[in-house]
Amino acid sequence: MTDLFLAKAGWAEATASPIAGDASARRYTRLSKGAARAILMDDPDGDTALFARLSRHLLSLGLSAPEILAEAPGKLLLEDLGDGLIARLATDPETEKRLYLNATDALIALHQHAPPDLPKADPQHLAAMTDLAFTCYASNAGSAPQPGTMQACAQAFERALAAHAPETDVMILRDYHAENILWLPDRQGPARAGLLDFQDALQGHRAYDLVSLIEDARRDVAPETAEAAIRHYLGATGLPETPFRTALAVLGAQRNLRILGVFARLAATRGKPGYIDLIPRVWGHLQTDLRHPALAEVAAILHPALPAPTPEILQRLKSPCPTP
Repeated sequence: MTDLFLAKAGWAEATASPIAGDASARRYTRLSKGAARAILMDDPDGDTALFARLSRHLLSLGLSAPEILAEAPGKLLLEDLGDGLIARLATDPETEKRLYLNATDALIALHQHAPPDLPKADPQHLAAMTDLAFTCYASNAGSAPQPGTMQACAQAFERALAAHAPETDVMILRDYHAENILWLPDRQGPARAGLLDFQDALQGHRAYDLVSLIEDARRDVAPETAEAAIRHYLGATGLPETPFRTALAVLGAQRNLRILGVFARLAATRGKPGYIDLIPRVWGHLQTDLRHPALAEVAAILHPALPAPTPEILQRLKSPCPTP
């Protein structure tokens, strides 16, 4: 099937080399044919038509998503935007700040446009997504929550989100972080941020992707860089500062709580224990967010319900994984 797809696309004679994927089942292969390069994305379980539609939407806004060179069910041939992930390039404070401000510019540009037709990440939807923290993180850590705790947490989160982040007026990419953003120095303005991972996009709140960027599960972002990104976004959009910062905290807590569960699930069901090593950083982000007064009710529920990621807990979360 792949050989036929590549033959029809004119890439049958290309040299193939696998490249690192992400937490999903998607597989990526770099194809080389002389000086030309492309990326084969193989996602038999995903919606490649949606990825293609969203890529074309982003390109129509002047942003840098991979151009779709060919498509078939479960397969896409993509423009190769290179290897310049900002996670690899942000090796000193000044470079990090410059790259993160450019990534923020891409969000500012994206948020100037109405979102495409996508499901809405409204308060009810986001609140329900916190269940994994209980069903995967707490349970796999050997600390099953008391009956009703998960539901109480979701209800408290829904109230906080409804009060402080109810809007769903922009496209949110959802996994907007330094390992999904490329630096494209030959392009101009917001297009210098290459966007890679957006197949799970929704209509949501404009603070969602910014907090995803600055509260990164995979790397420490300097506080000065995070603050510069927030101030840059506020300066460009003219949004009131206090409500926006509250939305950042509420959405950050929701996101980090879910990530705890996602990482625990990846270890338990897909044999990826490396994600457990990221949990202490996610836990730290969550605790910072929970200190915001807008999350007092949520914090009162979570603090006794979720075990801290001690070395013993982290080892327990790794234990269901098969030995590589």
